[in-house]
Amino acid sequence: MADNTYAELCVVNAAVLAKVPKGLDLIRAAALPLVTTTGNQLSAATGIKAGETVMVVGGVGNVGRSAVFSAKERGAIVIAGVLRRQLDEAKSTGTDQVVATDDDTAIANLPPLNAVADTVGGRTAEKLIAKVKPGGVFASVFRAPRNAAEYPSVKVVFVFSKFDRKTLEFMAEAVRDGKLVIPISQTLPLSEAAEAQAVAEKGGIGKILLVP
Repeated sequence: MADNTYAELCVVNAAVLAKVPKGLDLIRAAALPLVTTTGNQLSAATGIKAGETVMVVGGVGNVGRSAVFSAKERGAIVIAGVLRRQLDEAKSTGTDQVVATDDDTAIANLPPLNAVADTVGGRTAEKLIAKVKPGGVFASVFRAPRNAAEYPSVKVVFVFSKFDRKTLEFMAEAVRDGKLVIPISQTLPLSEAAEAQAVAEKGGIGKILLVP
C-alpha cells in the first residue's frame, strides 16, 4: 500500500507491505489494499455491534463491498444503499437488504439506523444522516454532511484509510476464499496508464489494474 507506484519498480517502506495469501493471484491482489482496508476501517468506525443495523451507502462500490463484508463479519444487519439501476447487482454482495438511495420514498421508509457507513457523500449523505438514531454514528470517507449540525445527537466520523497489515491480510484472504468479491473491470499495460487514469476519472464499479 504505497503512493507513486505507476512504475515497473518502486521503493517502498517495508512497514507498508503485506504478504499475498497463498492461492490468491498476484495481479488480482493489486486491486485490494486501499479499497478493502478503507471499507474495513469505515465499518469499524461506525462501532456497529452484532444485531445492530447499519446502512452502507454505495454498497456495490469496492469500498462499499468491503464495508458490507466487514459489517456482516461483526454480526450486523446490513442494508446496502445503491442507485435503482444497481439494485440487482447489490443483492450479490451478501447484504441483508437493498434500498435505492435515489428513491425518496424508499429512504423515508427506512427503519431507524444504528449507523451509516457512507462512501458517496453529497445530497445522499444529507438525507441519510436524518435516519440515524440519537446516539448513532455517521461514518464517511467524505466530509461531514452539510446539515450535520441539525443532528447533534449523531456522531459524525471522518475515515481516512491507514495501512494495517493484519486487516489487509484478513481481507485478502476473504477475497481468496470467495467471501468477498472486488470486481476488476479492466487490466491494461502500464504503458497505457494515461488512458486508464482517464477511464477511472469517469467513475465505475470495477477496479482498473496496470500491469508492467
